[in-house]
Amino acid sequence: MRVLIVGGTRFIGVYLTKILVEQGHEVVLFNRGNKPAPVADIQQIHGDRTDAAQLKEKLASEEFDAIFDNNGRELSDTQPLAELFKDRVQHFVYMSSAGVYLKSDQMPHVEGDPVDPKSRHKGKHETETYLRAQNLPFTAIRPTYIYGPQNYNDLEAWFFDRIVRDRPIPIPGNGMHITQFGHVKDLAYAMSLVLGNQEAVGQIYNVSGDRYVTFDGLARACAVAAGKSADDLKIVHYDPKQFDFGKRKAFPIRVQHFFADVHKAMTQLSWVPEYDLLGGLVDSFQNDYQAYGRHEVDVDFSPDDQILAAT
Repeated sequence: MRVLIVGGTRFIGVYLTKILVEQGHEVVLFNRGNKPAPVADIQQIHGDRTDAAQLKEKLASEEFDAIFDNNGRELSDTQPLAELFKDRVQHFVYMSSAGVYLKSDQMPHVEGDPVDPKSRHKGKHETETYLRAQNLPFTAIRPTYIYGPQNYNDLEAWFFDRIVRDRPIPIPGNGMHITQFGHVKDLAYAMSLVLGNQEAVGQIYNVSGDRYVTFDGLARACAVAAGKSADDLKIVHYDPKQFDFGKRKAFPIRVQHFFADVHKAMTQLSWVPEYDLLGGLVDSFQNDYQAYGRHEVDVDFSPDDQILAAT
């Protein structure tokens, strides 16, 4: 297939591009051109997707069998792309988020659960709804927390920063909130399995790791991945309502239970995650955090110090 990836040079797009090229697809990237392509000699079309006129000018003469929209956050981001290719593609794969789900007394989240109209990811759900209404042959992917090498969000790195410096780990609540991490390579591979799968058209898939973990358990797994003893890790629990951190971020994960069932993707896409949590964290620590010297950079620990001074 001739496949367009909107993005393609950061995190998910890097993995997806490499996988699709290895599978024999002809991949074209559309992005601003600020970062190098992950595969040599791959075709790139440079432009700003937020400029609808420019996007249409750059892509109107191109033909694709499938499109991966990896970085559309609001409906206005995706609508021009969808309008342009509405009757011209076999598959439109949209990167949504499990963050659209409404808090629930029953977990894990499953596809079809109610969505939160006030979620900061509401633009993702509005886009899903639009794509369905336009009768586009779309599939939406809803990951939970994505981790792995080249992660530009401080998730696992937040824990590593403290662990390698032998600092306590401040965790809000009692440490028993349950969350879910999914390795970026597993996510990209699941996305690749959508192509050519007619059963996937019109479907939404949760994609993440196939097990869940508590906040404390995540901290201990990060310690082991960094070559430390989980038993020696000092975890400090605190009530986040007792602190004003201003714009500083004291913890990288939402303080609630947040995890989704991934069996639909495993069954319909014949997808099996390659990484368990510890294996993925080792990959991230050794091949990203340590490899690029993150353990040597200056880190702002002022929120930690504020918490530790009061506990």
